[in-house]
Amino acid sequence: MVLDNGNGLAARAVVIATGAQYNKPRIADLEQFEGQGIYYGATYMESQLCEEEEIVVVGGGNSAGQAAVFLSQTARKVHMLVRSDELSDTMSRYLIQRIEENPQISLHLRTEIVGLEGDAPLERVTWQEKTSGENSVHDIRHVFIMAGASPRAEWLRGCVALDAKGFILTGRDLDTESGGSVWTLARSPQMLETSLPGVFAVGDVRSGNVKRVASAVGERAIAVHLVHRALAEL
Repeated sequence: MVLDNGNGLAARAVVIATGAQYNKPRIADLEQFEGQGIYYGATYMESQLCEEEEIVVVGGGNSAGQAAVFLSQTARKVHMLVRSDELSDTMSRYLIQRIEENPQISLHLRTEIVGLEGDAPLERVTWQEKTSGENSVHDIRHVFIMAGASPRAEWLRGCVALDAKGFILTGRDLDTESGGSVWTLARSPQMLETSLPGVFAVGDVRSGNVKRVASAVGERAIAVHLVHRALAEL
């Protein structure tokens, strides 16, 4: 293993836990309002912050749909902004139905945020309807960006097997998604083991991870056991 300063480091087992980073739309001053009106997760805590307020959910995938439905239980109105023409290509049918039948959710297709305003906390949002090019300003203090995440695994390309989105393949997924040609040992790979024997991946960087804190903590505990098993083989 080689560090970024060029120094080599000998190790008999490695656990990769580099996580993933949120996909962020290109909006001016976005970082200024992160944690002060811009959120990348929709939990009970955030739902209480925006109780009886109008809010925005950005995204057209399952995570955005789930957030919109969940937040509609406390928010006065949920504006769901989607860049594409429809939801069906990226969202489960049952979620689409729940969104369409929910009077608290207003769906805006071909619409993107183009401006954020406020003094420290967010106060106003400007979005643009792409078909007409019309901008509209709204007194909204809470925006939930659910545009997915990208794995921090680009540095591993060509070293371990990755899925189509760049997440690290482990365990049985090495056979099902890579054709089984990347694993070199007679034994099967362990549950969290990558295509490189003795190298494990846990948390959000791993393909198939459910992107929850509890899951990541559990995988890290399992990885310790698997590392001991791998070391015993040497």
